[in-house]
Amino acid sequence: MSTTGRPNGSLYTKIENKIATVEFGHPAGNSFPGELLQRLTQELNLLSNNHDVNIIILKSEGEGAFCAGASFDELLAVDDYEKGAVFFGGFAGVINAMRNCSKLIIGRIHGKAVGGGVGIAAACDYALATVGSAIKLSEFTIGIGPFVIAPAVERKMGKAALAEMTLAAHEWKNAYWAQERGLYAKVFETVAELDKEMDVFTSKLASYNPEALNAMKKVLWEGTAHWDKLLTERAGISGRLVLSDFTKKALSQFKK
Repeated sequence: MSTTGRPNGSLYTKIENKIATVEFGHPAGNSFPGELLQRLTQELNLLSNNHDVNIIILKSEGEGAFCAGASFDELLAVDDYEKGAVFFGGFAGVINAMRNCSKLIIGRIHGKAVGGGVGIAAACDYALATVGSAIKLSEFTIGIGPFVIAPAVERKMGKAALAEMTLAAHEWKNAYWAQERGLYAKVFETVAELDKEMDVFTSKLASYNPEALNAMKKVLWEGTAHWDKLLTERAGISGRLVLSDFTKKALSQFKK
């Protein structure tokens, strides 16, 4: 089990019947400050080497948003390139940890996902969602772009979907739209139905040969070995853009 204080969010892991359930949370729509991104990366790396774990469930707390993306407070606090690159590098770290993890990761997407939250959902190997799990890539509206998460979104949903979401930055796409494009495997009417299916599905998956699961994980992520470098470079792009006058003004308006 691992936890963080509430100002920087929380992280909790439970291991039962070969299934590790990792739950992250933050009072601001389950958004990610830098410390929470680092803790999630470390936790996934630990679980990757845990022989008592066959699969991982990734979820967030509460009944509101699944993940509101990057912490606005930390975006506003970025005042030089290095800080910006490090902050966005936190999302790169999580996505690469999910990619490199030896365990299959099943996403429980119970509500809306924005920006980095969409990237995390896309980096799951399989995701179950509810009808309330709409998605949006709103980065253009604050003067940046979904550069770090774009490879994960494109890999799962295709470049056309990535372009449609990025350019129509003001539009929500509903859960069925996301399912049709491969982000979600199944969409349920209620959270209760989601959790029932999650229990059945993950129990079956955890009972399979761990070596076969690990080999399939590697197959699913073939061709992504260059992401360690690529996502770091992308974090640098966002790190520069977040310093722009456009972004500072937009973030201030959103905060108000």
